[in-house]
Amino acid sequence: MPAPLVTHHGKAAVLMIDNVDTDQIIPSREMKTVSREGLADGLFAGWRYTASSGREPNPAFVLNKPEKAGASILISGENFGCGSSREHAVWALAEYGIRVIIAKSFGEIFHGNCLRNGILPIVLKGPDIPADAWWDDVEDLTIDLGAQTVTRADKPDWHGTFDIGEYPKQLLMKGLDPIALTLQDKAVIEAFFAGDAERRPWLYSAA
Repeated sequence: MPAPLVTHHGKAAVLMIDNVDTDQIIPSREMKTVSREGLADGLFAGWRYTASSGREPNPAFVLNKPEKAGASILISGENFGCGSSREHAVWALAEYGIRVIIAKSFGEIFHGNCLRNGILPIVLKGPDIPADAWWDDVEDLTIDLGAQTVTRADKPDWHGTFDIGEYPKQLLMKGLDPIALTLQDKAVIEAFFAGDAERRPWLYSAA
């Protein structure tokens, strides 16, 4: 399970492209496993590597720039994660080290997959949402999940805000998947079924 995300301070990389789909995030040829491991190397493979040599880094791609080494925050455009429902796209991002994605909007299934796998997807709200060029010189950002804010140390007069439901917020802050979060109430669930079996024993009798 992912580490809890309460506050996160990290290096930001900007990929300001609309409609980045899951096949661009992790091409199907890179999906050689059904597990969550071994996918980071294929992340953005079509852009991250030169077409002629397979695994030679493309120096123009943002994640290959030396100053973006270790980036854990990705900033992108509209409809990030659209396309197929492959959860491998989120697994690849998580294994690479991405914990937060700030985008103008997200593909719906991809958004849900992020929340269940320890990545915080953020859509900023309010009248002070930055223009694309505002991100050009971004270095580090701090995300406070409890306060639902994004701040930038080199621009102290600005802070962004975002919405998130209480359930996914608890998933991320506790570092749990949906099953593990549900099992925190195991005693309550077992007590309910024990009481229900006394009230309606015919439902629990063997056929």
